[in-house]
Order: sequence, then structure tokens, then C-alpha cells
Amino acid sequence: MKFVPRTRVAPDVVLDGLTTAIVCLDVRLAVASINSAGESLFEVSRRHSVGEPLAQAIPLFGGCIERLYRALDSGTGFIDREMTLHQSGERPITLDCTVTPILLGKSTGLVMECLALDRHLRISRDELMLAQHQASRELIRGLAHEIKNPLGGIRGAAQLLEQDFPDNTHREYTGVIIREADRLQNLVNRMLGPNRLPQMAPVNIHEVLEHVRQLCEAEAGGDLVLLRDYDPSIPELTADREQLIQAVLNVVRNAMQAIAGSGMEGTVVLRSRTRRQFTIGGARFRLVIQIDIEDNGPGIPPTLIDRIFYPMVTTRADGTGLGLPMAQSLIHAHGGLVECRSRPGCTVFSMYLPLDGETA
Repeated sequence: MKFVPRTRVAPDVVLDGLTTAIVCLDVRLAVASINSAGESLFEVSRRHSVGEPLAQAIPLFGGCIERLYRALDSGTGFIDREMTLHQSGERPITLDCTVTPILLGKSTGLVMECLALDRHLRISRDELMLAQHQASRELIRGLAHEIKNPLGGIRGAAQLLEQDFPDNTHREYTGVIIREADRLQNLVNRMLGPNRLPQMAPVNIHEVLEHVRQLCEAEAGGDLVLLRDYDPSIPELTADREQLIQAVLNVVRNAMQAIAGSGMEGTVVLRSRTRRQFTIGGARFRLVIQIDIEDNGPGIPPTLIDRIFYPMVTTRADGTGLGLPMAQSLIHAHGGLVECRSRPGCTVFSMYLPLDGETA
């Protein structure tokens, strides 16, 4: 019988493989350890949080300190279902929290297991959005095929009429038919989106954002403030530079147009961050780039927020409703996703791009 040596796995490796956020606290309620899911959920780094008091390392738990001390003194854990944590200026987090006393050396500590309910709701929403996007694309392709064939016939017939009636009166009519047929053809092509696959190459995401910012700054002519908030530690990703520029440009222009119609002083913020252990459409990635386009416009009506990525859906009388669906399509071609949250005075479009497609 062949001897197979035992394989020992470090506890930190096991904890980092969990999707549940784990935070270990010592007897002083200082952070003894935190896993990767905890870093992602609470948006803190292990290097800066370990050794720090919980209220400072993760300010979201500032209102729970007394209850944690009682659990530590009594040696009795507790479970808090649908616990909502608030932090100034940030979105609240809803989670199930289980607190269990443990022995850390000669003293007692606590283990906090935090399961984010928002994450599960977001995964379901993302999967629904991707399914709707795919169905919308198939419908558009079918309609485009049915529209383009008659358009070609109409344009050809108008050209033949133009040859048979060389006088200016008839040329004016045939010219209208040809121009309108070309306009519909261009509209259908825009609805279909790019007609080529992404040309992948190493891309600096901040070079893309700066290109868009400078372009939109020139278009705004000083009537709009465009701010940057970049994370310089983000590495290059493999993507199609031109398609990323088009996607970001569509979203920024959408924000500019929303502000322009409100008559208020406008500000657009371009922000870049990284997210660890992030899920997109059922696939979990170790590292994801998050690009936020935030504006202080009037916001998107609640009746439209679930349909803004559908073609031809717009809040402007002169809008085509194609900019956001095209941005979603371009980001989706890179394995990513675009989400939106909005309230009056703050609308944020978040674009998520897997970093080199590395799944967890």
C-alpha cells in the first residue's frame, strides 16, 4: 500500500476561500484577522485593519461595540438577522451576522461571520440583467434583419426612379427617400452595436478615463466640472481600448445631457477602484476593476431605472436611447457589467471589468 503524506492547509488559506466575511477579534475587540471576503465586503485592507480597534478598522460596526463586549464578557454568542449597518456618505449594508466566542491563546476572542444579503440580491439582479440583455440583443438582431432587407429595396428603387426622372422636382423626392433610408440604416447599425470582436491588448484604464475626460471637458466648454478620483495601484487589463473609450464616453455624455437639461451647476466624477472576490453573472473573480461615473443631476425616474439599458428608452425628447445599451453591450463583450443606482442629486453608473478574466 502506497503511503500518501498528509497535506496541511494553512487556516488563512481556508478562510480566504470562503465567500462569507470572517473577522476575528481579540479580547480588546481589535481585529486579529480578516479574510478576503471581509476585505471586499467592508472595503478595508488586511494590512491596515489588523491590530486596529474594530470601530476604527471597520467604522460600520461603531454602534455594535457595547453588544460585542457583552458577548465577550458572558461568553455567549448571538445571531443578528438582516442587520443593517450605516456609514456616513456610503450605502447601507444588510447582512446576517453570527458572533461566536473562541479561545485565542490564553484569552477569549470573538469570530464574526457576516453574510451579505445585498450580494445575493445583486447576483440575482445581475443574472436577470444579463438574461434581459441577451434577449434584447437577439430581438434587435431579428428586427434588424427584417428591416435592412426592405430598406435596401426601397433605396434601390429610389435610385432607379432618380435615373428615369432626371428633372429637379422628382430628384428632390427621390433624394428624400434615399436620405431617410440611409438614416434608418444607420439607426439599425447603431442598435446592433459594434460589428467586430474586441481587439484585446494591454490597456491602462486611467489613460482611457483621461482621454474621455479631456474630450468631454472640451465639449462642455467650461459649463461642467469633471473631477477625477483614481486608484493609481490598478494594473493594466487586457481589453479593446477603443471600445472601452466608447463605453465610458457614452455614459459620461449621458450624465452631461442629464445635467444640461436640469439647469443646475453640474459636476461629473470619474472614479476607479478595485473589488476583490467579486461576482459577475454567476462567475466569481479574484479582482475586478470598478469604474464609477457619478453626476449630481436630477436623477433617473424610478419607473425607468429598470429599463434604462433597453434600446430606445430615454428621458429626453431628442434622445435616441442607444448610448447606454451600447455601453452595456461593449462592457458585456469584455465579460463585465454596467449597473446603475440613482436618487435626485446623485446618479452613479458602475462599470465592472474582470482583471484579465481570472476567476476565483
